[in-house]
Amino acid sequence: MINSTYANEAEEFDLFSYFQGETRAWGLFEDRFGVVRRQFVVQIVGEIKAGELTLTEDFAYAGGITEQRIWRIRRTGDCDFRGLSEDIFDQAVGHRDGNTLYWRYTMKIHIGGQWWRVKFDDRMYMLPEQTLVNRARVSKLGITLGTVSLFFKKTNS
Repeated sequence: MINSTYANEAEEFDLFSYFQGETRAWGLFEDRFGVVRRQFVVQIVGEIKAGELTLTEDFAYAGGITEQRIWRIRRTGDCDFRGLSEDIFDQAVGHRDGNTLYWRYTMKIHIGGQWWRVKFDDRMYMLPEQTLVNRARVSKLGITLGTVSLFFKKTNS
């Protein structure tokens, strides 16, 4: 069930218009015990063509590791979205409620020398001044592994 308590407290979040152009994000992953395991910065370029939002995300992790993810996102209704990326199993499914986007997907990630299939349950909150906060619960087999926190800011506004 969607908790829309906060959803109507600020302007509506328009996923396509927010991510069109350049955006920068700062984030970290905390394990289930609250220990910060990874920090990173993401440079994002969004482009809309033929009703599809393409997000090119370039990650730079503390320690010098880099990674790129390319999302292709389509609207499937007024407030609903589907997204694809090479490391996503099936599709990501999203629903917007006011200023909040709920985004769920299963992703292949590299942990401790092996590939894991984990679930992400994201909640993205639009704040004033083109700031977006994302909290994602990461789990495997129903067990919480940790939380990703991301803070986005437009760089071309």
